[in-house]
Amino acid sequence: MIKSIIKNICLILVLGIFSCNTSEKQKTKENLALKDNIQKIELEYATSFKVEAFEGYYILTITEPWPKAEKTFSYVLYKENAVIPSDLSFDQKIKIPIQNIVVSSTTHIPPLESLGVLEQLAGFPNTNYISSKKARALVDAEKIADIGNAQGLNTEIVLSLQPSCIVTFAVKGENKTISNLQKANIPVLYNADWVEAHPLGKTEWIKFFGLLFDKVEEANSIFEDIKNNYENAQKLAISSTTSPTVISGALWKDTWYMPGGQSWRAKLMNDANSKYIYADTQDTGSLSLSLESVLEKGKSADVWIAPSQFTSYAQMASENGFYKQFEAFKAKNIYTFAKDKGETGGVIYYELASHRPDWVLKDLIHIFHPELLPNYQNHFFKPLDP
Repeated sequence: MIKSIIKNICLILVLGIFSCNTSEKQKTKENLALKDNIQKIELEYATSFKVEAFEGYYILTITEPWPKAEKTFSYVLYKENAVIPSDLSFDQKIKIPIQNIVVSSTTHIPPLESLGVLEQLAGFPNTNYISSKKARALVDAEKIADIGNAQGLNTEIVLSLQPSCIVTFAVKGENKTISNLQKANIPVLYNADWVEAHPLGKTEWIKFFGLLFDKVEEANSIFEDIKNNYENAQKLAISSTTSPTVISGALWKDTWYMPGGQSWRAKLMNDANSKYIYADTQDTGSLSLSLESVLEKGKSADVWIAPSQFTSYAQMASENGFYKQFEAFKAKNIYTFAKDKGETGGVIYYELASHRPDWVLKDLIHIFHPELLPNYQNHFFKPLDP
């Protein structure tokens, strides 16, 4: 009798242990399955935002909304039926995929077009700046509304559009218009693609839009293609044994604005295997220089890239005779991005270059090392007219 009771107890214990193990294994499998379903957002070059992925939602944090910002912004992007922790703190909560959007910079247009969601763009400030042919067709069809200007949006028009969210940017902080729209329960997100110091960091902001439209895989794939093109072009440039010296910019009134040595524009010139004369400076934005200092340091530079909005040598000489003292001017070796414009005058480079830095890099390689890309046709940089 006692032996039988002991035997039954042992059997119950064994079954209990087996049941617990089975339950734990099942639970582990379920957790792994949930984990596998989470679409990860890994950032390689962008430094001004980060993403944390959870089951059914993401936490998007803008870590540097503007240069030297002391404030960060946190957004919860959630899918239908997502369970969000009650103790989670955030600035805005937005259901994804969003249905329509208002953006405020032309640099936001190419990512939307690449992701195939351009028709969900409801409004834009000063639509004349838009150069994309597809976007212009939507503007002409009155499917993209003009909502004023970036720092003073027309609140009434924006409210009438009922956007899922507004994507804006800030140079130093928030503005009153944005605050008023937030009070009307329209989510506002800061996009800081312009803060990025690496060209591919700017491009990687397509993942920001990929999150909003629940097109994470598409955004990752598009970025990967552009990154590979850029890195392959960079390797090609290094193969050249020559490295021309380069200056950039031009005078505005009495100040010459030149790319800082740590800026994305300087990075492009460096990756194209050239010697940018201000590469040793630590600025990520623009340098403010005198004509005399640039003339002293850059007079003998081989190539002159992006001379502000000038498109001809005659314009430059007429504006300031000192330009003629530079060797690049004498050798007719100056290249501008200001020639190609959209139908209503927007400069295409301003809109598209940050999305396609691989094209910008190849343009520069073709200029600095034409033997490496003999049949290449430049997208942005063209020789100045006489």
